[in-house]
Amino acid sequence: MAEIVSLEALAELVRPGQSIAIPVEGVSMAATAALIEAGTTDLRIVCVPISGMQADLLIGAGMVGALETSAVSLGEAGAAPRFGAAVRDGAFSLRDSTCPAIFAGLLAAQKGVPFMPIAGIVGSDLLRVRPDWKVIDSPVGEAGKVVVVPAIAPDIALFHAPEADRAGNIRIGRHRELAAMAYAAKRTLVTVERIVDRSLLATEDSAAGVLPSLYVDRIAVAERGAWPLPLWDEYPGDDAEVARYAAMARTEEGFRAYLSGFLGRRRQVA
Repeated sequence: MAEIVSLEALAELVRPGQSIAIPVEGVSMAATAALIEAGTTDLRIVCVPISGMQADLLIGAGMVGALETSAVSLGEAGAAPRFGAAVRDGAFSLRDSTCPAIFAGLLAAQKGVPFMPIAGIVGSDLLRVRPDWKVIDSPVGEAGKVVVVPAIAPDIALFHAPEADRAGNIRIGRHRELAAMAYAAKRTLVTVERIVDRSLLATEDSAAGVLPSLYVDRIAVAERGAWPLPLWDEYPGDDAEVARYAAMARTEEGFRAYLSGFLGRRRQVA
């Protein structure tokens, strides 16, 4: 059964140098703030399959040693400024990827095999910068060349969800990428809006959208824990706040000012 802990205790489980899978939806901005407060550095971030403000904050705070992603962007608010600056400065190791390659790597880890074959990358320029991706002749049929990508087995999967029950089951709805992260990771840490007394596995309809507690290690309650990003069925994203971040984070001084205020607002919510 997953243990329910404080947000600070959950963040303390993340150690320097560990790899962390973070999603594009169900983003735990509350845990992100707690990690920054804890000062955990040299994190190896795996974006599933892309990221935005969460990765940009961690990069700007100097906490990222390596990043694997298919994109980092603030969407309608524009480019991710701290990501762009860090790439130009060579501040961390960037492992350029694609959405299918990341999901294939997670699937390999889930199945306990060292790699997963995919076809779509054959002929891509990405092969020049990913020597760990190997082009081989398909050993089956007449499929021709395939690319094998290594398994991605993060130390930690970290995400936010609407609710958990007291047994540690998590409602993730249709967001099966969260399950893929949890299946592949060594540990899964989840923040939720609330803990409910009813079992989320009580009916066929509700159970279909639940990540069982078997795959969950720790849970922390964090009200509005995805803010300023959206959380399905709970609240929309705060587009004005993301745009404000995008404008301020264009400079190091502006980023530091934004970060100080962001951490203060998250402490007030907690």
